Amino acid sequence: MSAALPAGLADWLAASAESIDLGEVPAGAILPRLAEAGLPRLGVPRDFGGTGGDAIYAVDAVAAVARESLAAAFMLWGHRCYVEFLVQTPNEALRERQLPDILSGKVAGAAGLSNAMKFLAGLEPLQVTARGEGEGLRIDGKLPWVTNLRPNGFHVATAADRAEGGPTIIVALSHDDPGLTRSEDLALMGMRSSDTAAIRLEGVRIPCDRILSENAQAWLPGVRPLFIALQCGMAIGLAARALDEADACTGPGRAILSGDLSDLRARLGDIHAEIAAGLRSTVFVARPERLFELRIALADIVTKAVMLELQAGGGRSYLREPGRDFARRLREAAFVPIITPSVVQLRSVLTTAKQAA
Repeated sequence: MSAALPAGLADWLAASAESIDLGEVPAGAILPRLAEAGLPRLGVPRDFGGTGGDAIYAVDAVAAVARESLAAAFMLWGHRCYVEFLVQTPNEALRERQLPDILSGKVAGAAGLSNAMKFLAGLEPLQVTARGEGEGLRIDGKLPWVTNLRPNGFHVATAADRAEGGPTIIVALSHDDPGLTRSEDLALMGMRSSDTAAIRLEGVRIPCDRILSENAQAWLPGVRPLFIALQCGMAIGLAARALDEADACTGPGRAILSGDLSDLRARLGDIHAEIAAGLRSTVFVARPERLFELRIALADIVTKAVMLELQAGGGRSYLREPGRDFARRLREAAFVPIITPSVVQLRSVLTTAKQAA
C-alpha cells in the first residue's frame, strides 16, 4: 500500500520527522529530496517527463512519505497536485514552460484549489475574482491556507470568478507576481516545516497564457479524484505506521489487540484497492461521493490506529522521550480530519446529496 522509498530518503525522513513537525528543519530542504527520489514524476506520462504508470503510484508515494512524516507528505500532496494540473491543462505552452522545473523540484507547486473544491461541492463561494484588463487579467482575493509555498520560488493554482460573468477560470500565479503577498508561515500546532501560509492578491496582473482552464466547472471534476486520493494516501501511510508500531509492542495482555489490528489492516487494504480501481477508471469522476466516503472512513481508521498504538505502548507512550514519535503521530492524526475539504464538509456534501436523492 506504499512505495518503497530510497533508503537515503527514508532514513533522512525518519531522523528528521520530529524536527520537521516542530519547524526546526527548513522547509526548503524537503522538496528537493523528494524530487531527487523521483516522487513527483510517479504516475506522470513519460511524454511529459514522468516515469509513467498509474496514478495510484503517486498515492503510494505519498503514503510512503507519510509513514515517516505527515508534514513532508503534505508538501508532496500539494506539489503532486500542481503537477497533475499541468498534466491535465489544455494549455500546452504553460505546461511546457513550468512542468520541467516543477518535476525537478527547482520550483514548488501549490494546490490552492481547496476553496474551488468546496465551491464545486456547493459549500462556499469563491474568494478570488478575475477582471479582464487589456490583453491580460487582474486577480484579486485571498487564499487563507496553502502549503508548499516556498518563499523564493512557487507556482500556485487558484480558481477565480470572472467579474464580467461566464465560467469560473483556473489560473497559475507565481511567487514574484506584483501584488501577490505571502504571509508568514501559519502558527500550526505541528507540521511546521511545510511552507504553509496565506496569500493575499491585490491587483495581480497576469497574461491570459497563465490560464490553466477556461471552465473550472467542467475541468475540476477531472482533477478532483487524484486531489482527494493523494489526501487518502496521507491517511493510509500514517495509519499503517501506527499499526506497525502497535504490532511491535510486546508485553502482558497485548495479544488482546491483535483482532482489532487485523481488522484495521484489512480495511486499509480494501480501501486502497478501491482507490486504485477508481483511479484507473472514471468512477470517481462520475461518482465523487464514493471517494468522499473513503476519505471519511480513512480519517476514522487513522484515529483508531493511533489509539491502538497508544494502548499497545502503554504508559511509555506518555513519557516524553520514548513517546516522542507517538506524540507526533497523535498530532498528525489530529490534522487528517481537517484537511480541506474537511470530514465535516464532506459529510455535509453527502448528507445534502442523499436528501436531494
